[in-house]
Order: sequence, then structure tokens, then C-alpha cells
Amino acid sequence: MGAVLSQKDAPLFEALNKYRGNRIVPFDVPGHKQGKGNKELMDFLGEKCLSVDVNSMKPLDNLARPVGVIKQAQQLAAEAFGSKGSFFSVNGTTAAVQAMILYACKSGDKIIMPRNVHISAINALILSGAAPVYVNPGVDKKLGISLGMPIDEVIGAIEKNSDAKAVFINNPTYYGVCSNIKKIVSAAHRHGMLVLADEAHGTHFYFGEGLPPPAMACGADMSSVSMHKTGGSLTQSSVLLFGEGVNEGYLRQVLGLCQTTSASYLLLSSLDIARRNLALTGKGIFSKVAAIAKYARDEINKIGGYYAYSEELIDNNAVCNFDTTKLSVYTRDIGLAGIEVYDLLRDEYGIQIEFGDIGNILAIISVGDSELAIERLISALYEIKRLYSKDKSGMFDHEYITPTVELTPKGAFYSNKRSVPLKSAVGSICGEFVMSYPPGIPILAPGERITPEIIEYILYAKDKGCVITGMEDMTVQNINIAEV
Repeated sequence: MGAVLSQKDAPLFEALNKYRGNRIVPFDVPGHKQGKGNKELMDFLGEKCLSVDVNSMKPLDNLARPVGVIKQAQQLAAEAFGSKGSFFSVNGTTAAVQAMILYACKSGDKIIMPRNVHISAINALILSGAAPVYVNPGVDKKLGISLGMPIDEVIGAIEKNSDAKAVFINNPTYYGVCSNIKKIVSAAHRHGMLVLADEAHGTHFYFGEGLPPPAMACGADMSSVSMHKTGGSLTQSSVLLFGEGVNEGYLRQVLGLCQTTSASYLLLSSLDIARRNLALTGKGIFSKVAAIAKYARDEINKIGGYYAYSEELIDNNAVCNFDTTKLSVYTRDIGLAGIEVYDLLRDEYGIQIEFGDIGNILAIISVGDSELAIERLISALYEIKRLYSKDKSGMFDHEYITPTVELTPKGAFYSNKRSVPLKSAVGSICGEFVMSYPPGIPILAPGERITPEIIEYILYAKDKGCVITGMEDMTVQNINIAEV
């Protein structure tokens, strides 16, 4: 019987170190052969990195059938996050989100979700054939941003659609807003529905103190967590958590539909190392992160013109809680769209923030940030206001536009389509995605009616410099419409 592991252990990381020390001669993939076959790559990434960019083998286990060190690492992750079990995802939270929905829903099944979900969730509807029952999020009219799901509306949707298989929740949204997940879980479970949480931006909820409650602690059945976003693992590495009542074997099979059979051990080991770090020191880390974010909000609000918002948005309806580690800042009062401030910060001040939209910017603050870096951001925002602010008249004043759904996403995406000029598409049904990325929340999804307001928004966002993605025509001049 093997030794009992604790959160101080990192079994996968330790196995890779042992493999490297054994000086194994590789006659398997990858073809760079521990970097020897690609000197330029070796010089760029380093020998240590490439020596453990390896293929599955017995001592290192196999992500598709974990029975050894990967299984141990996943069990330790489950314990750290407080779930029954976990699976590592090397195709990001996208694969984990899609696995949750594919597990819960077959073709024609209903799933209740907010419309301001990430594209990965709507893509899962295309793959599964499930039909969304959208709960329109609340909207903050000043900030122009979408909020959480109003609790009365989501409970109403559950009662009206008692045959739905699941409820899908953002916890939190990109801006830091949380819905009342406890009440939603209670209502959903009374009707036999699964609760699925997209916690792409919520890793720290599981390890910090004084933050909104994590989904699994509130009784959710599954949660997709982007460890790489705020937890310190490598980009594209995530964790799929699941609770009691979830068929572990079937979920593993479904996740296998969504992710590669050639799992990167660089990504896997980063999850193992990051989990150990957060389990041992997460409280201190995220206490510091919250303090830095609060300081930044206070200083930015002293500048004037900007509004760095936080828990004052809580209304116990569409905003049940707020992630105080988020640094979301409203910019429209200085006459600049968020995307304009985003571009200025990068191009003129050498500062890369997470995203800018029509009226807001978001700076992610996490384990690797310092007070010095925050001071630089605050100073840059002060200078941008002083040098670039202008009259705000004529600016677009909201982000979220309530859609009218005419077809399921799958029905529209796979329909006969034709391309028409964007301005000529008013009244038609959209056959593709249109979104600004980040944050990756569709402006239009397949199956939704195209309105003059939506066209105006797309053209305004394009003119301001937002990166519009999802369309077949990357020039954003033509759009595919469904012929129905």
C-alpha cells in the first residue's frame, strides 16, 4: 500500500523530476527528443523545460486513463478544492465547460443559463444539440455591463422549465459579479437539475478568505476552474471539479471527447505545482491580492473621471456578491472607451491589461503582482486622463444587448447560410458568432435575430479598435445569415 499523500506532495511533478534524473533514451514522441533535435527551441525554452516535454508512459501515467501519479495529483486537487473528484484539462476551461454540458445534456434537452456566458458554453450547445433557456442578466445602466442572473428570474425559469437538465452559472463574471449560487443550487436540485459552474475566473475563491463562496462549497455538481488565470499554472491548464452523484467514469469519457490524447506534461505538472502552492499558501497570497486591488481602486477613484467599482454594486438580486480581487474600471466619463484606454496603456506605457470593452477596462491582479506594478498602472491612468481625456458625448453607453432567440445554436450554425453585407442583415437570423475577444461573450450567437442596435454596436466596437472574432469574414464587413 502506497504512502498517504498530503498537500505538501506534488506526485506528478516529482515523477517528472525522477524521469529526468534517469536519463532515459527517447525513441518515442515528441520528435524534438528532449530538445536535442531543435536547438533554436532549446535556446528559447531551455533544457529543463524540453527534457520533461514528454509522452505518456507507465511511470508518468496517462491522462485518458489515470491510475498512477496523475490520479494521485487529481485526488490531491479534489481535496484542495473541496470536491469529490477532479480531472485535469489541458485544453483549457473551454474543454471543461463543454464536458459539463455534454455530460448533462443530449440533443433537444434544455439547459438554463445566462446569456452572458463564454463562447465555450454556446459552442457546447452546438456540439450537443441542447436548447438554451436564457435568463437575461441584470444590467448596470451607468456602467453598461451585464451582471448576474436575477434570482427571481432564474428561479422562475427553473419552475417554468421543470424538464430542463441543468442550470449553468458564471461564478464570477468577467467583471467580478456573482449571482446567488446557493439559492440557485437549492432551486435546481429541488427540480432534479444539475448545477454547472463556469469558474474560469474563480480559482481564488477556493483558497482565499473573505471572497465570494466557491461553487462546490455551495453544492454545485460540477465546476470548471481556470487555474492558469489566477492560480499560477501554465496557460491552457484547468481543472474540472465534480461532486457526489456525478458518474466519474462517464464524465471522464465525455471529457475525452473534448481534449487531446497527447496531453502536455508541462501543463499537467504546472497544475500539480500550482495546487500545492495554493493549498499551502493560498490564504496569504489572496489576502495580499485583495489588499493590492483595494489600494488600486481607492487610488484610481481619487484621480476622478474613472470609477473602479466593487462591493457597492451588491443589490442581493442580480449582484449577490463581488470579487474584490478584480480591478474593473469604468472609463467613459473621461471620454474614452475602455478599449482606447487598453490600447494606450499597452502602446504608450508598456502595460498590458486583460481587456478593454466599450466602457470598461479590467486588470487581473493575482499571485505574481506587486505594489510597484500597481503604482505604475495608477500613474499611467492618471497620465492618460491628463493627456487624452475628451468630451464623452456621442459615446455608446451599454455593453449588453438582450437577444431574441429564434433557433437553437446548433440549428442555426448547421443551417444553409449565405453571406450578406453587415448593414443589410437587419431582421435576419444570425448563422455564426460575433464577439469581441476578450472577454469572449458573444454579441450575437447563431440563431439570434439581428437588430439595428446590434449592428450599430458591432460597427462602433470595430471602429474603437475592439478585436471582433467568430465571423467567417475576418474583415467584419459581411455576416452569415441562416436561410429559414
